[in-house]
Amino acid sequence: MAHHQFSHIGFRRQALEKGRRFMFIVYCLIFIVPVSCVDEEEFDNTPQGNMEALWKIIDEHYCFLNYKHEAYGLDWDQVHEKYRAQINNNMTNQQLFEVLTNMLAELRDGHVNLTAAHDYGRYWAWYEDYPTNFSDTLLRRYFGTDYRIAAGINYRILDDNIGYIRYASFNNAVGEGNLNEALMHMMLCQGLIIDIRSNSGGMLTNAEKLAARFCQQRTLIGYYQHKTGPAHNDFSAREPLYLEPSANIRWNKPAVLLTNRHVYSAANEFAVYMQAMPLVTIVGDHTGGGAGMPFNSSLPNGWNVRFSAVPMFDAQGHSAEFGIDPDYNVQQTDADFARGEDTLIEFARRLLAQ
Repeated sequence: MAHHQFSHIGFRRQALEKGRRFMFIVYCLIFIVPVSCVDEEEFDNTPQGNMEALWKIIDEHYCFLNYKHEAYGLDWDQVHEKYRAQINNNMTNQQLFEVLTNMLAELRDGHVNLTAAHDYGRYWAWYEDYPTNFSDTLLRRYFGTDYRIAAGINYRILDDNIGYIRYASFNNAVGEGNLNEALMHMMLCQGLIIDIRSNSGGMLTNAEKLAARFCQQRTLIGYYQHKTGPAHNDFSAREPLYLEPSANIRWNKPAVLLTNRHVYSAANEFAVYMQAMPLVTIVGDHTGGGAGMPFNSSLPNGWNVRFSAVPMFDAQGHSAEFGIDPDYNVQQTDADFARGEDTLIEFARRLLAQ
């Protein structure tokens, strides 16, 4: 295996494990946390009590109130007055759920959800109001039927000697051995396309594992903070996040990452990581965002609310809550679709052919 094509690192296990332990600690802080509950003695299990409880949870624990005030003028106190006026203690559960879901939608955050036995309150306008720039029909044309499947990824070599990896969801795990086999199969390719369009997230560890295959040296990929108090600006100092190179096969030739508006949460973080890699170019649409890691709480009536509580930033210190821009903004065209061509894939192929 030629050194100019790949790197195989066998003597950096200690540094790698140190980095992975750090990422694991962050993962635990983000995902494996006790579910917080409001003080049930403070709020009655009435429509008014549940509304007040929900408003206070967001007021004291949501991590983007100041940022969204600056971004689009969100005033959480005004939101309180607006929705308190819509509450009365004679309303049904369905009516209350609708009002509370609308109140949470003021945050414009896909990580903020209200869950009850009868419905799931969500804010999906972050992708529903935008072109998909992705088609399963077109993808089948490129994949055919003889593509390879390695756990959570599908891959093949396209007819112009460009490698192609499709990772549809970071909820689907992929092992180090899977990635080794995929990259070995494509080791003679001129370039590589990684397609995460419509990947709405999943396990951050899967995103980190794949990104490490494109990392050639310890790289600053961003920062995170923790809420330290109930005030909107009560945060810890920013802590840096570093990505360590994989100790396994790594790709050190040009690569293109395909994104669309439906790239969210852990997939959005993956795009942030890849943005820091010098040989990676991002092609497609602005990502959907979701840079806040979610926590959970509950209301007096038992409904569950999920909300963003840990803000994440890119390597330049910018919030990626509303997504990141691609290096090349490319949209699927109707003319290409009629010809059976995926505009984004074709653009990436031309870019890599250079």
